[in-house]
Amino acid sequence: MNDILHESSKIQIVKRLLTYVKPYKLKVTLVILLLLIVMACNSVTPYLMKISIDTFVADKNVKALFLLGCGLILMNVFSMILSGIRTIAMSKITNQILVDIRHSLYTHIQTLSFNFFDNRPVGKIISRVVGDVNALQNLLNNSIVNLIPNVFTIILVICLMLILNPMLAGICLITMPLLLFAMFYIQIKADNKWKVFREHRSSLIGYTHESLSGMKVIQGFSRKYYAKDKFDSHIGNHAKGFMTAVFTQDFFWPFLTSFRGLSMVILLGSGYLLSKQGNLSLGTLMAFFMYIEMLWRPIINLSSFYNAFVTSMSAGERIFDILDTKSDIVDEASIKDLPQIKGDIEFDHVTFSYTNADIPALKNTSFKLKAGEKIALVGETGAGKTTITNLISRFYDPTFGSVKIDGVDIKDVTVESLRSQMGIMLQDSFLFSTSIKENIRYGKLNATDEEVIQAAKAVNAHEFIERLEKGYDTDVNERGSRLSLGQRQLIAFARALIADPRILILDEATANIDTETELLVQEGIKKLMEGRTSIVIAHRLSTIRDCDKIFVLSKGRIVESGTHDELLKNHGYYYKLYSAQYSFLKQDA
Repeated sequence: MNDILHESSKIQIVKRLLTYVKPYKLKVTLVILLLLIVMACNSVTPYLMKISIDTFVADKNVKALFLLGCGLILMNVFSMILSGIRTIAMSKITNQILVDIRHSLYTHIQTLSFNFFDNRPVGKIISRVVGDVNALQNLLNNSIVNLIPNVFTIILVICLMLILNPMLAGICLITMPLLLFAMFYIQIKADNKWKVFREHRSSLIGYTHESLSGMKVIQGFSRKYYAKDKFDSHIGNHAKGFMTAVFTQDFFWPFLTSFRGLSMVILLGSGYLLSKQGNLSLGTLMAFFMYIEMLWRPIINLSSFYNAFVTSMSAGERIFDILDTKSDIVDEASIKDLPQIKGDIEFDHVTFSYTNADIPALKNTSFKLKAGEKIALVGETGAGKTTITNLISRFYDPTFGSVKIDGVDIKDVTVESLRSQMGIMLQDSFLFSTSIKENIRYGKLNATDEEVIQAAKAVNAHEFIERLEKGYDTDVNERGSRLSLGQRQLIAFARALIADPRILILDEATANIDTETELLVQEGIKKLMEGRTSIVIAHRLSTIRDCDKIFVLSKGRIVESGTHDELLKNHGYYYKLYSAQYSFLKQDA
């Protein structure tokens, strides 16, 4: 989907960017001071040339010319050294500001609720953290390196021209208003084109990330040409958007060149007339030629800066759009941490709908679980099983009703204190691209190596880990691709066990484990569930026979509840599910 960006004025975006510059204001001030010194040295050169031509050359004062030449050389060397120091210092400041912005963006993204990630491809989020932040580098760097010195140069040059000859200065500057009008008109048009280009770039990154993540599906269905056509379409839109923006933006340069040439013609004509009347010296005319050249150079630089400014504003707009996105799950200032929980869970008339969903995923659901109970959720796909576990974990808040743990509404306690006492096992267990040891330790960051090994032994993962080339120090590659699905699940079990959660959620946690491996891990699962409130979601009904209670869901409602034997005796919905699955397995055998 296309990102919906809030319209923010460029001034507001600049003000927000300046908040990141504020911690470095002393260093930035020193850089600006260096810039002003360098610009002053450069601007005074034409005036010294006027003096040398009108005074020293006319008087044939060779000694004075020699001393003036040496002074100019020393001044330029001094200016060059200061310029080098300024460039290095500004690069360091800019890099640190970008690091700060990227930290702020990533930290904020971590606080956002699942709705944010449900509505945005991962690739587009990555493009914000990496691409858009990088796009601000030119803006931050050029703001100090180009904007301030060039504005200062323009002001200083115009002042010196007015001092030397007000009439000639006014004649030379007559083209400036027309140039400014053309510049702003064209750049406003270019601004809209750059926004379109940024959107196409974001879509390209998003599709590229998605297709690379799903490469097994692409190759498995032999859809590489279909994927290539879609990629070509995205990259075509990206290239077309870039060329359109550049063409519109570069349309300004012919105007700039024309006005520059016109200014020189005006200077030559008016200079000739004034000198003929005896109102203009040769040195002053030469100084004006140098000042006109000095005047146009910063104007060109400011035009380039404005181009970068317009481009970077789109990036800044996207970054602040995410930073302004509020999480649906927010801790109020007055709430407290949840104390160590026993594990009682209560749903009180809970109704919940996902964003833009017409039909509620859960409808007026109420039930109570006692601490330490082992319950199961069964039902067809989309019945509301995972929704219940998402609400317990407070990944979402109920639309109506409340969820309570130990009699406390989970909205009244901090999210961190709630989730730190919960363990969640999913069907597709995510492993980080690091060692097996570090993946297990993710459940308890200060766990010792011995605790890691004990957790792995408890879920029968120790044996296969020891057979790997580096044992617990073996890297699992991205998403654990180096291991089988069953092995990933076993490592995830160990990670959950070492976290010692008070409430345990197993969402199809044994679905990817073969029968032999499942028999081995059942003992570990039992140990994992000891003394904990455990909620199991399973389509394989044979794995939930020993649960204290089974809730049967259909279309967002609990239609039955009871033990395995009680539900079979009722000959209701659960009985039909169980009979159909048993018949299928018997037929398959």
